[in-house]
This record gives sequence, C-alpha cells and structure tokens, in this order.
Amino acid sequence: MQLRIQLFAGLTEQIGASTIDVSITDRDTELTSAGLMRLLSQKYPQAASLLASSFVAVNQAYADQEQRIHEGDEIAVIPPVSGG
Repeated sequence: MQLRIQLFAGLTEQIGASTIDVSITDRDTELTSAGLMRLLSQKYPQAASLLASSFVAVNQAYADQEQRIHEGDEIAVIPPVSGG
C-alpha cells in the first residue's frame, strides 16, 4: 500500500519535507491511525516526540486511534500549534 502524507508546522521542519510517501509492505495488516503514527515514529526518530502529540486527519476529518487507513485516503499529520 502506498500512502502520501501531508505534514505541517514543526513536523515539516523536523522531517525536512511537507509531504512524504510511505510504503506499507505487509498487506495482511490493516493499518490504523495509531499504527501509522508508530510506523512514522520508527521511520523518523528525530520527530518521534512531536509525532506522539500530533493528530491524524483522514479524508479531511480528525481520526481516532482506531480509524482504518486505506490506499488512496488523504492523510495529514498535524502537530499541536502554539502561538498568539
């Protein structure tokens, strides 16, 4: 399964891109948003702490941890933003 993931704010800075492509090779496993975050934390350890507090959006709606992710879904990872 091929996924294209949009990144925002501090994640873009830590990972070095605003969009990443991720390949999921185990087709027998159904990927959830929580599973995606674990996978991204392993792939990008420099961003793991920020990923831990980030939100996942699937098809322009915030996803809970059990939200299934399918090939072709629009996925965004949104870190908490502070400021005034």
